[in-house]
Order: sequence, then C-alpha cells, then structure tokens
Amino acid sequence: MALKASNKINRIRTFALSLVFVGIFIMYIGIFFRTSPIIMTIAMILGFIFVISSSVVYFWIGMISTSTVQVTCPNCNKTTKILGRVDACMYCDEPLTLDKTLEGKEFDSVYNRKHTKS
Repeated sequence: MALKASNKINRIRTFALSLVFVGIFIMYIGIFFRTSPIIMTIAMILGFIFVISSSVVYFWIGMISTSTVQVTCPNCNKTTKILGRVDACMYCDEPLTLDKTLEGKEFDSVYNRKHTKS
C-alpha cells in the first residue's frame, strides 16, 4: 500500500511548526518544577533549543524554496513548487514529475533517492 502523496515543502514546514509547539510544551512543563531550579532551567533551555531549531528549519526550507522549480498543476491549475524528481501539488496533492520516464507511473518517493535499484 503506497503512502498518500504530500508536498515536501509543506511536510518540512509542518515539522518546524511541531518543533515550536513541542518547545513551548517542554517550557510549560518546566514551570511545574519551580521548586527545583535545576530541572526548571533544563526544561526552559531544552524548550528554547526546540524553538530555535524550528527557526533554523524554517530558514533552511525558505532557502530551498527559493530555488525550486515552479510548475502549474494540471489538476487545479495553480502554480506549485517541485522538490526532487517527484513531488505533489501543494494544494490538491496531485502527484507531479518533471522526469518524462516517470510519467504515468504510480507516485513513489523512492524515485527521489540517488541510488535506487531498478
């Protein structure tokens, strides 16, 4: 059973957003340890690291997003970005490819790996 096609840029952005929420949650847990300054400090610093790492991920995907190929989706007629050989539309999750040899084949993210077995 194949996984549902999903746009890579949106998946990475979702991961970065989850890092923000995890970091804030860890800092919130640290508040319950006010009687132990060491545990509270560790929780606050760990949560801060998660929030800062989300900023790094957002910056990284922003830099990648500026150099991607923009195409018009044949299904929804909106402009979307493609990372790699196969990707999905950002809006309707239509599988897209720029590689003529992959047209008509079932969507598989394995096609994006450099070393695939034929």
